[in-house]
Amino acid sequence: MPEPVDSRVAVYIDFDNIVISRYDQVHGRGQFMRDRARGFSPADRQADPEAAEKLALATVDVGAIIDFASSFGTLVLTRAYADWSAPVNADYRGQLVNRAVDLVQLFPAAAYAKNGADIRLAVDTVEDMFRLPDLTHVIIVAGDSDYIPLAQRCKRLGRYVVGIGVAGSTSRSLAAACDEFATYDALPGIKALPATPVVEKKAPETPAPEKRPSRSKKTPTDAVAEETPKDAVPATALVFSGPDIAAAPPRRRASRRAASPDPIVEDEPEDEPDPQDVATGLLERALRLGHEKDDADWLHSSNVKTQMKRMDPSFSEKALGYRSFSDFVKSRDSIAEIDESNTARLVRLLPALADN
Repeated sequence: MPEPVDSRVAVYIDFDNIVISRYDQVHGRGQFMRDRARGFSPADRQADPEAAEKLALATVDVGAIIDFASSFGTLVLTRAYADWSAPVNADYRGQLVNRAVDLVQLFPAAAYAKNGADIRLAVDTVEDMFRLPDLTHVIIVAGDSDYIPLAQRCKRLGRYVVGIGVAGSTSRSLAAACDEFATYDALPGIKALPATPVVEKKAPETPAPEKRPSRSKKTPTDAVAEETPKDAVPATALVFSGPDIAAAPPRRRASRRAASPDPIVEDEPEDEPDPQDVATGLLERALRLGHEKDDADWLHSSNVKTQMKRMDPSFSEKALGYRSFSDFVKSRDSIAEIDESNTARLVRLLPALADN
């Protein structure tokens, strides 16, 4: 009888992506670029303790990522792609060296080489799949939608693809392209971010316009000037410059103002659906599919969870606040019920819903 073959895992980390995404998650969208955190040297930290503390709060735990990757099998290679001459990346030297991570240097060829790591990482991954035919798992640590074709190609070549990204900075399309997707926040050992209260800012009061002395004769220009406050914004300043832009509908101007220069967050709608509601709908669909396929009254909970992971690789009951899948199902007692009378835990859709 042949011995079971141990899974062999390759890990590819878009380091800039994960570091920038984590910083923006902790301190607000786009703050990494605004704070110019990439070039913050040790000398700058001594001069600005507040900025140093912000970097420390957003530090990525590389060990937690590698430990999670090792749960899939033996790590045969682990690579991280970044410009390691940047001070913010050089700070991770200790973590990376201790975990034997292979560092791939990417010197930026332009002022901002957005796709440098994406292309190099994708080329290396495809080459490794042909060079190492015994590779079984490919783990991509990034949230950029540019990696969707790579994930699809890895699956086509028979590899099990796992994605890891920071919540709020990950393309939903990338999560769907993977066999399994985990958020960095839900990894074992990662502490939850403290809730930050939202402080409403009051608009500054506009001072009353100064009165000008009356004149015996007023020209039309003088009349307009007296009626307009000194600090009032001209009407032409409320719209964007350009030909016929003042006549554009309000929706066009609003969409321009809403455009964000942040290159990390992509393909995300403005109003995110509630994760709890999404998981509830996912459970109901999985149960309906299971009942239709197996034609059985009760389904094994493990099979139901597997089906949910197939439909949405980013699903994780622990990320939703539940210790086990059984606890997750119990919390959805309005659509499902669980039978714990025997060792094999069974679950089914409520009969009242199954008939609909």
